[in-house]
Amino acid sequence: MMTDRQRERLKHRIAAICAWLVAILFFFPIFWMVLTSFKTELEAIAVPPTVFFDPTLENFRLIEERTDYFSYALNSIITSVGGTLLAMLIAIPSAYAMAFNPGRWTKDILLWMLSTKMLPAVGVLMPIYLICQKFGVLDTRIALVVIFALINLPIIMMILFNYFREIPKEILEASRMDGASTFNEITQIVMPLAWGGIASTALLSIVLLWNEAFWSINLTSSDAGTLVALVASFSSPEGLFWAKLSAVSTLACAPIVVFGWFTQRQLVQGLTFGAVK
Repeated sequence: MMTDRQRERLKHRIAAICAWLVAILFFFPIFWMVLTSFKTELEAIAVPPTVFFDPTLENFRLIEERTDYFSYALNSIITSVGGTLLAMLIAIPSAYAMAFNPGRWTKDILLWMLSTKMLPAVGVLMPIYLICQKFGVLDTRIALVVIFALINLPIIMMILFNYFREIPKEILEASRMDGASTFNEITQIVMPLAWGGIASTALLSIVLLWNEAFWSINLTSSDAGTLVALVASFSSPEGLFWAKLSAVSTLACAPIVVFGWFTQRQLVQGLTFGAVK
């Protein structure tokens, strides 16, 4: 018969094994993509797949010769960070108003905003494309920054709203008695107290916008194209060149994977604490 301590230890071991299996399952596509990027095209489509081969950098050299990788990377950085900053600029005062001065329809408005994420993007592609064309901002960073801010705004609003609700209202009441203005309350009280939540929300938004493909592909070509658009450009009517596609995908994923690795604690906090409370 097993003791309670032995049962508890067995449960922990089983949980650890399951966690490793899930981690391997999620990591394997990334590992295979990186592995394929160092193969030739014949090795990439070989059946059965080859695991041991002579690695080559030819795919990466071809990408460097044919494309301006750093220009696409710069566009990704500017649009993802710019879209996040614009969305935060709108969301922070809005979430403050809803959290500390709620009205009758506050929760309904939040749910309505969140429900807009369920709208298929293709359903509003044509009007947004025509608007961008009318104002002459097609294939520009400013158009992507504005659109990126708007598509992430509902999620950012919901998370920040939940973070701000955790701040005791007595602190704000005390500040108002001392004559603090609304601007001072937001910048000197709410933001410092919720700085961890604001930072984790911003990091999450950057990751989501870095991977945004639909608008990047449909509203840009060469001038404002992001790394996602660069990856899409390597598919052709002749078929998919798996080795080259894996190489450009590796270069597109590498910056955000490294970024996510160094900020994983803040990202997990943003995905759990603010999203469920």
